[in-house]
Parts: sequence; C-alpha cells; structure tokens
Amino acid sequence: MKEIRKKVLNQFSSARIILLGFIIMIFLGASILTLPISSRNGDFTPFIDALFTATSASCVTGLIVYDTATHWSLFGKIIIIAMIQCGGLGVVTMITVFTQVAGKKIGLRDRATLQSALSAPQIGGIVKLTSFIFKGTIIIEMIGALLMFPSFMKDFGVTKGIYYSIFHSISAFCNAGFDLMGDVSKFSSLTKYQSDVMINISIMLLILIGGLGFLIWKDMINYKFDMKRYSTQTKMVLVMSVVLVIFPSVLFFFTEFSSLEIKTRILSSVFQAVTPRTAGFNTIDYTKFSDNGIAMTIILMLIGGGSGSTAGGIKMSTVFILVATMCSVLKQDKEVAVFKKRIEPDIIKNAVAVFVLDIVLFVAGSMIISGIEGFSLKETMFECASAVATVGLTLGITPHLGIISKILLICMMYIGRVGGITLIFAAVTPKNNGNARYPKEQVAVG
Repeated sequence: MKEIRKKVLNQFSSARIILLGFIIMIFLGASILTLPISSRNGDFTPFIDALFTATSASCVTGLIVYDTATHWSLFGKIIIIAMIQCGGLGVVTMITVFTQVAGKKIGLRDRATLQSALSAPQIGGIVKLTSFIFKGTIIIEMIGALLMFPSFMKDFGVTKGIYYSIFHSISAFCNAGFDLMGDVSKFSSLTKYQSDVMINISIMLLILIGGLGFLIWKDMINYKFDMKRYSTQTKMVLVMSVVLVIFPSVLFFFTEFSSLEIKTRILSSVFQAVTPRTAGFNTIDYTKFSDNGIAMTIILMLIGGGSGSTAGGIKMSTVFILVATMCSVLKQDKEVAVFKKRIEPDIIKNAVAVFVLDIVLFVAGSMIISGIEGFSLKETMFECASAVATVGLTLGITPHLGIISKILLICMMYIGRVGGITLIFAAVTPKNNGNARYPKEQVAVG
C-alpha cells in the first residue's frame, strides 16, 4: 500500500501540485458561492457565474459578472476575500503556513513545491522565506487598512469603515481589484474617491508592494539602500516599476484628464498607470478613455508585475530580458548581459515562451469572443488582456457575456495565474535525449 501511495505521489510534480491546488480552491469556492447563504437575496447563484467569481477571486483578477457589494451576502464576501488572500499568496504558501501552525514538519518534497511556487532561486531557507512572506503580508495589509480607515469611517461609520478598510487593503495588496462600492453605485470601483489623496496613495502603494515580488522585499530589507548588492532580478523589477509608473502617468496627464483640476488630474494619471499592473481598481470610467489610452492600458496589463508576486501578466523581468536580448542583437553582442551579469540561454528561451503563450492566448481569446458576442475587437482585447494578465479592468462587457465566453475567460484567468509554462511543464514529461544534438541549419530571420 505504501509503495502504491509513493508511486501515485511521484506522479505529482511541483507544477502539478500548484495547478491542482488552485483547481480545488476554485471549485470549492464556486460550490459555496452558488448556495443561497452566499447571495444577499437568498437565492441560488448559477454555477457558471459562481465559478467565474471563484476563479476571478482565486486568480486575483477582479472581473465580475455580479456587483460584489449588492449580489453577495456578508458570508459570500468573506468567502471571496478568503480566496483572494489564498490566491494572492498562493495555495501552497497558505498550506505551508497552516502546516507550520499545526506544528508539523515540512518535507523535502513540500519545500521543492514551495520553491517552484515562489520562484525562489534555491530550496535552502524556503520555509523561513514563507514565514517572512506571510508575516510581512499581514503587517502591510493592516497598515494599508489603517491608512484607509479615516476616509471609509467618514463615509460608512466605524464598523463598516473597519470592514471596508480590511477588505480593500487585502484586495489591493493581492492585486485583485474586488471592491465593495456597489452600495454607492454598481460597478463603480473607486470612482467616488477620485480626489481622495489617502485612498489613492494607500491603494497604489499596496498594489506596487504586492506586485514587486516576495524575493525583492527580502533584498530591499537585507541591503536597504545599498543597491549594488541587490540581485539582478531586484534591479530589473525596480527599474521597470519606475519606468512603468512615470511614463504612462505623464502620457495620461497630458492626453486623458485635461478637464480635471490639477490635484485630481495628477492622482488620476498616476492611479491609472499603477492599477493595470495588475490590480483592477479604477477611479475613472475607462469607456471615456481615448484609443491611445486604452492601448497603453492594455500594454500595462499584459506586462503585469514581478515574478513570484501577487501580480499576474507576462512579468516585468520577462519583458526586461526580451528588451535586453533585442538590444544585444542590435549591438551584435555575443551574449545577453543585464547589469553586467550574463543571462543564460535557457532563461531567454523561457522568457520568449512566456511572452508568446500569453500573446497567443490574448489575441485568440479576443478574436473568438468578439466573433461570438459581437462586441468590438477593442472591447474584447481589453477584456482578454485583463483576464490573461489577471487584472480585472473592463469596458463594461463582462456581465453581458454568454456561457462560452465566460468559460474562455475562466480558462484565461486560471492560466494567467498559474502560468502557461507551469501548465505545460505539468502536462509534458521532459525528454531525455542524452548527448544527441540535431545538425545546425541557417534560417533567415527578419
């Protein structure tokens, strides 16, 4: 019996465990959300809609078919925020935390799975890293809640203010984009707080911190401002973060919000530059954005955040490596180097694979849903970029989609969260060709 059990367990690689963990959480959450206790009016919720919501929460996306505040009961909202927290930190991370609390030992196999889930460079110290991530997350989310509490208390009272502060802090840090503002106006997100400095800054900081990546936190805490000692990964992510906040903010400031007063114009510009990576909150109506603004937002959504973070997307380090590869080709360098460190060919191949997989999903999904539903390609491209990059922004078409389109978006959200490469690694057994190599061939490119 033990041998059979061992043989079965050996079939589950780290990638398969991660995939299965998210599937179990999604279907368990959907089963609970479909029950009358989860809806405000006490009715059953159609399973496809409950499944869509559970996937969106677990994969920290934020696309919704029902307004969160008005459709779900308090119990339903607690289930949603619990899935957001587990999905943001990762199912494997949460299981490890509970295992530690129970006083059980973490085996070598579990440590290897954790390493894969967190994109950690080595297995040594992985349990301590998990503990650091969990404690850091709780502290950051509580600070975020405290910063937002005065504004929410003023509008909703003390009790509701505490509840709103905690919910939105978790949702922002996990880059989920779920909100409770439907009682003010359905599907309104944070448009009510467009001019509120504290809400804007708190949400943006939570999004950015959650989207950096857990290993980047550790570098910044260990080495403070001694940036020379930062890892190449940390340097890439920080440089990309600065560029992807400043450039779009300037663009939006001069092209989208000229009618607003200066304070609100600055806040709106910066917020709309930060939220597509990949949080899904918004303080403006995206249907009023220009085509250039929509295009920039789609690009930001697809890029996403840092590897091993709560954010989705192609990832900043992936894009950085692709750009560095292009520059090395143009300069006719023999190797790709970043911050005076050589990038191995296997890493470049992985970056290309991630980029191509996400772009194919994005384009194919956009065309299929546009053909099925009759929406413009601009609307479906925005929707599919939001799904595959686990963002949650929309031009308002999500509640009007049919079953096939919802299933497609569910698949894209799931793949976007677990990663296309992880999915393929789980499905395909690696080949061992020994030392055999194919003969070279010259192929024209460009």
